[in-house]
Amino acid sequence: MPAASVARELDLPRSTTYHLLAVLAREGFVVHLPEARAYALGVSVFELGSAYLRHDPLERLARPLLVRLVDAVGATGHLGILHGAETLYLLKETPRGAISLVTDVGVRLPAHLTAVGRAMLARLPRPQVRALYPTAASFVDRTGLGPASPGELRRLLADEAARGWSEEDGHVMAGIASVAAPVYDHGGRPVAAVGVTFESAARPDADSRARLAAEVVATAQAVTRRLTR
Repeated sequence: MPAASVARELDLPRSTTYHLLAVLAREGFVVHLPEARAYALGVSVFELGSAYLRHDPLERLARPLLVRLVDAVGATGHLGILHGAETLYLLKETPRGAISLVTDVGVRLPAHLTAVGRAMLARLPRPQVRALYPTAASFVDRTGLGPASPGELRRLLADEAARGWSEEDGHVMAGIASVAAPVYDHGGRPVAAVGVTFESAARPDADSRARLAAEVVATAQAVTRRLTR
């Protein structure tokens, strides 16, 4: 479609249209066809559609197990995936009287700050993690807490991989903590993670969080079995 047609259909100024098309082209969502003086859909649109086709079955398989987990532990449950260096939340199940959280379906947060994100990062090859977080400039923070350099992240992921689950406390919201465990595909790759979020004061000791993490790990393993059978 020519840029002039895009501008007309969306009732946008031509300058705004060209600016938006340039951004979309840079991100791979459209491609410019100079011979035709027009724009077409780019590979990122295909990837987005493919991701939906992959994750729709994942959501349907995981939802009943996530509901069961939330009923058992009385805390908010999530299913998330990695989207670059971000955690993208696909499912959220909330118990009665739950606290309000920034996490919701479709919300993206820095993966290195979330337990769901780090549960997957901890199982990725080190070169892939390095590519996502090459320098200290790659790190953002929300509360002043969390890993702030490649070395800090590398050590944290190694500890969490050895333990079998990830944890954050106050990295996303002050006074709010989460634990999470990975879900694997047929090739043993982390394709998602199950997490539970709660008030830090409700489970202040390591033993109570380890017991909660055991429930989360069991749910993640059950999702993996459903996904790979």
